[in-house]
Amino acid sequence: MITPPPWPRLLLAGVLLLLPGVAAAAEPVTFHVAPGGDDSAPGTMARPFRTLVRAQAAVRTANRDHDVTVELAAGIYALDRPLVFAAADGGQGDHRVVWKAAAGAEALISGGMRVTGWTLADAENDIYVADVPKGLDSRQLWIDGTAADRPAIEITHHDVEFTAHGFILKNPALLPIAAVKAPQRLEVEATGIFTDRYSPVERIDGMQVTLKQPAWDNNSWGYDTLNKPFMPDQARLFLVNAPEFFGKRSEWHLNQNQWYIDPAAGKLYVKARPDADITTMTIILPRLEALVAVGGSYDHPIRNLTFQGLRFSHTSWMGPSRDTGYANQQSGAYLKEVSPLRPVDASATCGWGCPEFESMRQKWDQIPGAVQVSAARDITFTGNIFSQLGQVALGIGNDANAHLTGVGLGTDGVTVLGNRFAVIAGGAIMAGGVRVEAHHPADPRQVNRDLTIADNVITDVARDYKDNAAVLATYIDRADILHNDISDANYDGIAIGWGWGYNDVGGNRNYRENQRGYLHNPVFDQPTVLRNMTVAGNRIHGVKKWFFDGGAIYNLSANPGTVIRDNHVFDIADRIGIYLDEGSKHLRVEGNVVETDGYWLNANTVGKNFAWGVTADNAATGNWHNSSRAGGRWRAEIGMRVEDDHLVPDRAWPAAALAVIRQAGPRPGSDCR
Repeated sequence: MITPPPWPRLLLAGVLLLLPGVAAAAEPVTFHVAPGGDDSAPGTMARPFRTLVRAQAAVRTANRDHDVTVELAAGIYALDRPLVFAAADGGQGDHRVVWKAAAGAEALISGGMRVTGWTLADAENDIYVADVPKGLDSRQLWIDGTAADRPAIEITHHDVEFTAHGFILKNPALLPIAAVKAPQRLEVEATGIFTDRYSPVERIDGMQVTLKQPAWDNNSWGYDTLNKPFMPDQARLFLVNAPEFFGKRSEWHLNQNQWYIDPAAGKLYVKARPDADITTMTIILPRLEALVAVGGSYDHPIRNLTFQGLRFSHTSWMGPSRDTGYANQQSGAYLKEVSPLRPVDASATCGWGCPEFESMRQKWDQIPGAVQVSAARDITFTGNIFSQLGQVALGIGNDANAHLTGVGLGTDGVTVLGNRFAVIAGGAIMAGGVRVEAHHPADPRQVNRDLTIADNVITDVARDYKDNAAVLATYIDRADILHNDISDANYDGIAIGWGWGYNDVGGNRNYRENQRGYLHNPVFDQPTVLRNMTVAGNRIHGVKKWFFDGGAIYNLSANPGTVIRDNHVFDIADRIGIYLDEGSKHLRVEGNVVETDGYWLNANTVGKNFAWGVTADNAATGNWHNSSRAGGRWRAEIGMRVEDDHLVPDRAWPAAALAVIRQAGPRPGSDCR
């Protein structure tokens, strides 16, 4: 090997260019965008573009031969429609495209509009009104960066008698509900032990409330349903979105600002917190259901794209307001399609599952993300803020029904690093699908692979769709969920896996033997793509605020090669720390520190056959916990082992446990904005 002499770099570069077969590396290209720019300008720092769409067109002229950066100056970039990044928008060949905020700048990509021009509409109740575009509807309103509440009241299951078409109000004190002037704007929200359901009202006739179809049919059969929750004493029932409910509060109302929109009249009403000056408040009404869709096709996936230092805000997913409602099943999956097999009396006979309901299990939809990624390779989100969003913040490789591009799944090498997620109606991150194509894809290019979610701060999520896990990863072949700080969430902190053992090799014998599940579903003879997940070094606290079921860390179904390691779980009251639910197999739970008044560890091995071949071959080794409670059957004959265990009732953690606690959460140098 001949080492070149220490010539000056420029001279050396010149010599190399003279050598045969040595090509010059193309210089990187940077385009600049600013809210005060001009789309007829060349996109330089001195003469920037004005819109992101114009910058997107410019990228396509350069990304074949250059690395390209789009640099956004400080300001608000209000979208008229979602930005769609197809294969032509990514880096071509070995080149890369980066969309980033200028140094020190807050560049906000917004789907909303600021509302001003407030006048007093009701002096007695301190309610203000402003004009908004007619026909514009929303489920969220953001006031000074917080999520305002729609007016609502809480009722109880004892107050109503459910029927095949809705319910009858039995409590005479609820008679004023019959006088609601716009009953078609009203909806019912119900929470059970793991579901959060919305069913819109069609009409009110006296004390009879008729709910819209198919939302009511889909919400009134299955498991933990609106009318038959698993644990009625823990179930909650609300009537939401009537101006007549302004000023009525319970502990459910966390924000003192309330609002109501009348799309037909183009009027927005706000009852602000006491002593507030509405003219000084920043009030943002969402106009879009999504902000960004990143997705190509399986033949031509988008590649080599980074989003850095940006802020994504102000969307409202309107699905629950439509006739299909939100018939939630778990973690952002919901039943939207109409079943041709649904029995006429299903609301009465199928409140705890039935074969006809099981026929729909492979046909659930998913909440679409405000930012969506599918059919994509090597996509990175780093140092961004996802905030004030009306659904899941970031959807990665979800089913096709959750993507604007119409193409789902198919992600490889997506990295979510050092971002901040806060004030979000749904989960922060939902990765993977739930339908057949997700767990047994016909095309190997549909498989979601190599996902990294690391060093993020996630807080105040699942506000409206309380069933959403802060981070959900379903069918993924290798996912690393590392060193995140997750807090203030209504359901699970991190949930991995899917399917309840249904889709594993041979299926779930509990449903096979009674034919409840497999009368209308196939039994697979090949494993799912779910495997090789690492959940490590995370700090998870203040989660499970609403639901008893689930865990701060949660797994469903066989997940070979997966380890849950070195996580610190605390501040969860009496909720479950680590939960290996139905069908969990081949997991290792190692070196975690769990603080809870409930089960530190739980495995769903109850029932006649759950212990035999359904949930099995899982080992919990070297964990520290203050609670002596571990649920399920941990028995050697089914490979369920708890070994080298450390009960520390007084939380006087030894040095090794303190090291886990100290090292949990985002690592030094991560951005997290």
